[in-house]
Amino acid sequence: MVEASPPPQIVPIHIEETIRSIARLHAEHHGGATPLQRLVDRLADRLGRPGFIGALALAVAGWIAGNLAAPALGHAPLDPPPFVFLNIAVSLAALFMVVLILGAQRHDEQLARQRELLTLELAILGEQKTAKVIQLLEEVRRDNPLIHDRVDPEAEVMAQPADPRTVLEAIKETHAAISRQILDER
Repeated sequence: MVEASPPPQIVPIHIEETIRSIARLHAEHHGGATPLQRLVDRLADRLGRPGFIGALALAVAGWIAGNLAAPALGHAPLDPPPFVFLNIAVSLAALFMVVLILGAQRHDEQLARQRELLTLELAILGEQKTAKVIQLLEEVRRDNPLIHDRVDPEAEVMAQPADPRTVLEAIKETHAAISRQILDER
């Protein structure tokens, strides 16, 4: 007997819009890359694969084996021990790979910064919405004759949206104070 597959899950519209926004952010980031950036990204991707590492190891081992076997076969080695040409080639290849990797990382860091800003903006927006919900709940509580009216200082404070600059200054001051305290303890 063949089991029926479960019905496909329907994603709520607000989640679908969020997914599209994130996909658009990534597409714009990659679409805005210069041809050179795209080439650097592709090369860095290929250089990081296990197959490339294996091919590189085989090439080095083949170079060494070929140069060691050349005298036995009656030929002069291209690069006799201590393999100066191999050392130069490996050093240049390492320099090339480092530059490629740094270029690719720099490009990826731009996307990470955009994501960080988006996350920060959404967190601030979420905090403002939460403060508004608390304001509305407090208003309903005060206006509803069936609920005993009382003062809730914590709710009153939470109903005020935080000022991002004030929060940032508080974070800086707290970090500086803790750093001073740790230095004083040493």
